[in-house]
Amino acid sequence: MKIQGRTFVVSGGASGLGRACVRDICAAGGNAVILDMNEELGASLVSELGPSSAKFLPCDVSDTSSIASAVDSAVAWIKETGKPLGGIIPAAGVGNPGLILDKKLRPVSLESVDFVLSINLRGTIDLVRQFLPHLAGAPPEGSDGERGVVIMVASAAAFEGQMGQVAYAASKGAVAAMTLPMARDLSRFGIRVVTIAPSMFESNMTAQLSDTVRKGLYKAMEFPLRPGQPEEFSSLVRHSIENIMLNGVVIRLDGATRMPSKL
Repeated sequence: MKIQGRTFVVSGGASGLGRACVRDICAAGGNAVILDMNEELGASLVSELGPSSAKFLPCDVSDTSSIASAVDSAVAWIKETGKPLGGIIPAAGVGNPGLILDKKLRPVSLESVDFVLSINLRGTIDLVRQFLPHLAGAPPEGSDGERGVVIMVASAAAFEGQMGQVAYAASKGAVAAMTLPMARDLSRFGIRVVTIAPSMFESNMTAQLSDTVRKGLYKAMEFPLRPGQPEEFSSLVRHSIENIMLNGVVIRLDGATRMPSKL
């Protein structure tokens, strides 16, 4: 799969890891559809990259009708540019930590759990499933007849969730678990599925961490002794697009970090 001449859809594409992916895709000659709720950041990214390479569409991935509207607009833009759909990258995500039972014996609110699952898990599935018919209808490329790739975002928390991460770990663990069956479902269409599971990366989500939590996470790091940079994430996304043998796999991107139980 070549990035040049193809269009890639990135949810959460206006900031953080998604924004870095959009920049890399456009730098490689591809087009990017930026789905996000932050219209100001989305507009600034389109201004930076140019309207011929990037298209911003407001989208709430927890709302099926919002995704449907974004799909219609994205498909219309793809027809205008003549660059067929080549990949779906659902990078929108939230943390929202909470102990399942706190010191006062109060269980975590189901609303809080639903909020995380609706964006990280349901939003991922819904975005992918609504764009898939258009990806499966794209012209095949190369001798293998590849049509495209789905690159999902899990987390190290899928394997070593910490205290307060029941909902988050459940959402990311589910994303990791559905990677192989999704790849098997889509193999007949020439569509690959790859999931990346990053540890602590600089993003809007990690920017909200307290100094105490950050220091605790640094102690769990091996090498390098720092959070990952968005560009290091997008570099792996680019390789996942271009390497056809990456399929049905969850790739940890964590610098040998293993999350401790407590900070």
